[in-house]
Amino acid sequence: MFKAIWLTQDAGTTRAEYKSIDEAELPEGEVDIAVKYSALNFKDALAITGRGAVVRSWPMVPGIDMAGIVERSSDPAWKPGDRVVVTGWGIGESRWGGLAQKARVKSSMVLRLPDGLDVREAMIVATAGFTAALCVMALRHHGVRPDDGEILVTGSAGGVGSVALALLAGLGYPTVASTGRMEEADYLKGLGASRVIDRNSIGAPGKPLQKEVWAGVVDSVGSHTLANACASTKANGAVTACGLAQGADFPSTVMPFILRGVTLYGINSVLVDNAKRQQAWDLVCRHVDRKRLSSMEYLVGLESAIGVAPRILDGKVRGRTVVDVNRP
Repeated sequence: MFKAIWLTQDAGTTRAEYKSIDEAELPEGEVDIAVKYSALNFKDALAITGRGAVVRSWPMVPGIDMAGIVERSSDPAWKPGDRVVVTGWGIGESRWGGLAQKARVKSSMVLRLPDGLDVREAMIVATAGFTAALCVMALRHHGVRPDDGEILVTGSAGGVGSVALALLAGLGYPTVASTGRMEEADYLKGLGASRVIDRNSIGAPGKPLQKEVWAGVVDSVGSHTLANACASTKANGAVTACGLAQGADFPSTVMPFILRGVTLYGINSVLVDNAKRQQAWDLVCRHVDRKRLSSMEYLVGLESAIGVAPRILDGKVRGRTVVDVNRP
């Protein structure tokens, strides 16, 4: 038996409970993992609270992230004792995820944990940090250089924003953190932000083309924030979009794209080949200061994660919520 968060749905209402599950109930897969840590992301919070249509198969063990130790593998590529991480691939949505003490996954989903991180640090990074790294990789591939100007990071006190700030700072980029929690300014500057702005200054409906300010953007907010970011990006700059905290709409025009040559990159962290995943994790390992990484952590137990989920959706938790699955 092992402990897990267990989601069920009845008449459209989601119920989340902390319960024991028989190992015989684990899904099919080549690799069994003793999970040590998981993480609580915006998507996990939507699943646990039932506020979003995240779960596609019921009942479900949520959690789009896990880090732990291989216990058994029928694939010779993985051996007992290997330190591994699994993110994305539909876990916690269509396949049982990481908010549990045990997991069974397909071998193709497993990634070897980089030597520079332990299993707990891996879940400070997790999907949010991996997504941030993909955004930064897109900006660099586009040719955005540190001397091109400021990079705007929206939703900066959240998971993606926190890692993005630390990673960009490690690479030498000047960054501007946009947040609705100005009381977190010291925290954001500690992660590497050059300055901090109130999200209200870019979160309301704005003109379709505005003063050129940003060399690049990492946006996890969407809606009017993303539209304004595009409208104020410099000619031939790049904007990466990876979230919808403000909304899934995009109330913009084609003007930034056809008059300034701005490029909008959509970032999907769920279905990414392992070679690119490894590049992203290696980038974080090389360029994110470990002290900055640890400053992002908010550690909770497995059962406690249920109560934290609505606070994440309400924007009341900063940084990365790491879940120790072996404590309540």
